Amino acid sequence: MMTSAEIRKKFLDFFASKQHHIVPSAPIVVKNDPTLLFTNAGMNQFKDYFLGNKQAASPRIADTQKCLRVSGKHNDLEEVGVDTYHHTMFEMLGNWSFGDPARPAGGYFKAEAIAWSWELLTEVYKLDKDRLYVTIFEGDDKEGIPRDEEAFQEWKKVIPQDRILLGNKKDNFWEMGDTGPCGPCTEIHVDCRTSAERKAVDGKTLVNNDHPQVIEIWNNVFIQFNRLKDGSLESLPAKHVDTGMGFERLVRVIQGKQSNYDTDVFTGTIAAVESITGKKYDYSDSKQAIAFRVLADHIRAISFTIADGQLPSNTGAGYVIRRILRRAVRYYYSYLDYKQPLLHQLVPVIAQQFATVFPELQQQLDFVSKVVKEEEDAFLRTLDKGLKRIDDIIHSASNKTIQGKAAFELFDTYGFPLDLTRLIATENNLTVDEKGFEAEMQQQKDRSRAATAVDTEDWITLKETTNNSFVGYTTLETNTLVTRYRKVKAKGKEAYQLVLENTPFYAESGGQTGDQGTLDFNGESIPVIDTKKENNLIIHFCEQLPSSMNGPVVAKVDASRRQSTAIHHSATHLLHAALRQVLGVHVAQKGSLVNDTQLRFDFSHFAKVTDEEINQIEKIVNQKIRENIPVVIKEMAKDDAVQLGAMALFGEKYGDVVRVVIIDPAYSIELCGGTHVGATGELGIFKIKSESAVAAGVRRIEAVSGTTAEAYIDEQLNQLTAVREALKNPKEIIKSVENLFAENNELKKKVESLEAKQIQILKQELLSKSETINGVTFIGAVTELSSADALKKLCFDLKNDLTTYLVALAVNADGKANVAVMVSEDLVNEKGLEAPKIIKEHIAGLIKGGGGGQKTLATAGGQDASNLVQVVEKVRSLL
Repeated sequence: MMTSAEIRKKFLDFFASKQHHIVPSAPIVVKNDPTLLFTNAGMNQFKDYFLGNKQAASPRIADTQKCLRVSGKHNDLEEVGVDTYHHTMFEMLGNWSFGDPARPAGGYFKAEAIAWSWELLTEVYKLDKDRLYVTIFEGDDKEGIPRDEEAFQEWKKVIPQDRILLGNKKDNFWEMGDTGPCGPCTEIHVDCRTSAERKAVDGKTLVNNDHPQVIEIWNNVFIQFNRLKDGSLESLPAKHVDTGMGFERLVRVIQGKQSNYDTDVFTGTIAAVESITGKKYDYSDSKQAIAFRVLADHIRAISFTIADGQLPSNTGAGYVIRRILRRAVRYYYSYLDYKQPLLHQLVPVIAQQFATVFPELQQQLDFVSKVVKEEEDAFLRTLDKGLKRIDDIIHSASNKTIQGKAAFELFDTYGFPLDLTRLIATENNLTVDEKGFEAEMQQQKDRSRAATAVDTEDWITLKETTNNSFVGYTTLETNTLVTRYRKVKAKGKEAYQLVLENTPFYAESGGQTGDQGTLDFNGESIPVIDTKKENNLIIHFCEQLPSSMNGPVVAKVDASRRQSTAIHHSATHLLHAALRQVLGVHVAQKGSLVNDTQLRFDFSHFAKVTDEEINQIEKIVNQKIRENIPVVIKEMAKDDAVQLGAMALFGEKYGDVVRVVIIDPAYSIELCGGTHVGATGELGIFKIKSESAVAAGVRRIEAVSGTTAEAYIDEQLNQLTAVREALKNPKEIIKSVENLFAENNELKKKVESLEAKQIQILKQELLSKSETINGVTFIGAVTELSSADALKKLCFDLKNDLTTYLVALAVNADGKANVAVMVSEDLVNEKGLEAPKIIKEHIAGLIKGGGGGQKTLATAGGQDASNLVQVVEKVRSLL
C-alpha cells in the first residue's frame, strides 16, 4: 500500500516532469489581504498573478499548500470529526498555469489540464477508471455564460460520455469570494462503494449529493473572469489553470479506506491519543469516537497556525485558533474523561510526521507545545467555572428550559458550544431555547459586522498597466501617474484608495507602518494618510480626491517621519541580535511594530527578562550604535542568504530573490523588506521602556531610539527631579523613599488596629439594635467605616453571633457607595433569598453601580452614595 508520503511525492514528481516549478507552501496565516484571515485554497498565494497585478516567474507551478477552513464562506467546523471527510486544516495539492500573452507557449489550458489529471489518477495512482465520474459547467443563461464545450470535448477523449455530468453554477463555477477571479471548473469524483452497492444504485446519481462514499477528489478551475462588485463579469487579461486536489481524500481513496481518519495521515495521532487516555478508538459514530477524530484533526490546525506566527487571542484569526483549541479540549474533557492538558502532548507527533514537508513546526516544537499547553490550562480552568455556572442555571431554570440568553452566556463567556449545553440540559431533563440562543448570536454578529464592515467599490482604471513598483529605497520623491482608484466606506466615513505607477511610499509590511506624505497634482496637494498592501498592490489612502487625476503627480514622502521609522527599524534588528546573544538562540521574532515614535518587539522566551539582562541588552545595542556600523543591504537568492546566516521569520512568504539587511556580518543578518538607516550611528541612543508577557512563551519589549529616546530620557529625569524636590532634596533619594514607605506602613497598622476595635464596638451596637421580622434577624445600617474591606470584616464578625439572618450594611467612602449583603444558608435554600440577586435586582440601581459574590455574601460599589438609607430599607422590605 502506498503511504501518504509516497502519494504526495508522486504528485510533485509527476508535475515536475511536466516542466512545473515546485514551490513551498505559503504560510497558513494570510498577510496583506483584507479579504482573508487564513489561506483557504491553494490559489491564495497566486492571487496577484490571476488579477494581472504581478507576473509569475514561472508559467507552470505545482505545490502542496497548507489550508484552513473554519470561518466565513467555507465554514466546516461543526462537521469536523462528525463525518469522515471534513477537516479544519488540510493539504491542497495543486498545479497551475499562469497564462501570459507574451509567453503563450509556457502556459497551458483545458486540454493539458484534463489530460494530465486523467494520466496521474489512472496511470500513476492506478485508480479504477470505472469508478471515476467527471462534471463540467452546464452554463448559465442569466449570466450569458455557455456550457463548457471545450472541457466536454477533452473529457470525451478519455472517459465514456455517460460519465460526463453537467453541473450547475453552485458546483461547477468557482469563485473565490463575492468579488475577484473566477471561472468554470471541472470536477473529478470517485465512487468508493462496494461492488454490490454500485450495482444496486448508479454512481452518477450520487455525484454532488453528499454521499460519504461518492466524493470529489480533484477540481480543475479554468480562471478566465473577474467578478466585479456589481455582480458583472469581465474577462481577465490572460487565462489561467488552478487545480486543487484534497490530499487527505486522495490518500483515503488510494489506500482503500472508508474514512480519511483511517489513513496513515491520522492513525499515528489517534494511536497517541489512545496511549495517553487509555481509551480505544472503535471507528463508530459515538461521541467518544468523534472525540478521537476531532483531536486528530484539530491538533494539526492549532500547531501549524501557531508555528506560522498566529497566537491564540480574542480577536480575528487568533480567536479562530482559540475556538478550534477549545472545541478539542471540550471533546477530550467530556467524552474521553481526560481532565488535564492533552493537546500539547500531540504536538511532537505532528511535528515528526511533517518534518520533511512542513519543517517549521519541528523547528519550533518547544515554543508551540508551550503555547498550546498554556491555552489548555486556561480553558480547563474556564471550563470548570462554566460547569459550575451551568449548575446555577439549571437550578434556576423555569418551564424546564435553559433560556437562550443563558445558553449564549455559556458560549460567549465560558466557551461552551451550544451542543455541550444541549447535552448537559438533556442529562437534567431540560431543553435549550435554541431560537433565543440564535437570536443572541445574530445580535453579536450584527454588532461585529457593523463595527468592521468596509464597503469597497470597484476600481476605476485610468491606465492599464501591471507596473506598481516601489522606488522608496532610493528616493522619497518621484514623478508618477495614478493608474487606478476606488472609494471605500467604513464606520460611516468615506475615503479613497489610489494606486500609482511607481511610488516612494512604503506600504505597511513586516511590522513597519506605512508612509505618510503628499500627492501633488499640478499644485493641488492631497495628503496621504496611510499606505498599505493588498496582496502585492501598494495602495495610498487619501481622504479626498484632486479635481483631476489624469495628469502627472509628484509623490512625496514625509521625510522626517520616514527617518524616525527607519531608525526604529534598524534598532529592532540590533535588539533582536542582542536578545539572542544574552538570552539564547531560541529567541525568535513573533511579531513587531515599527513606527516613528517607538518599536515593539515580540519574541519567544519562557521567562521574564531580568533587569540585569535588560541592562546587558541595552549596553550591547548602544555599543553597536557607537561603532557606527554601515547598514549593508543586498539582494540575493534566498538559498544564498540562508547560507550566509540570514534569519528568516516563521510565517513569512519569501520569493526566490530576497533582500538581506547586514549590520556587521558577525552580528546581525536578516531577511527584511523594510527601510533602514545608512549606519548605526544615526540611531544616537537606544533605551528599553518596558518588558512584559503577551502570550504563553512570548515576551514583549517596547523601546525607543533617536530623538524619541532623548525625549523619553528627559521625561524620566524630569520626573526624578520632581520626586527629589517633593522629598525636600535629600542626599539619598532612595533611602528617603524607603523611609516614607516604612512610615506609611506603620500608620496603616495603627489605622487597622483602631478599625478592628471600632468594628468590635460597632458589632455590639448593631447586635443590640437588631430586629426580628417573621422569624428572621435583620441588621441594617449606614456605618462610619472607611472601606469596603472593613464592611466585609464586620459581616464576618456578625455571622458568628447570628442563626437565621439578613444583613445589609453600607458605607459612604469618599462619596462612593459601598454595600454588603449577607444571608444565612437556610434563607437561601428555603426562600431563595440570594445575596447577588438582591444586589442586582434591588441595590445596583439605587447606587448607580453593581457587584456580586457568593449566594450568602455579596458586595457592591457605586457612584451615588446619596441613597444608602433607602438601600437598607429596600433590603429590610424583602422580609
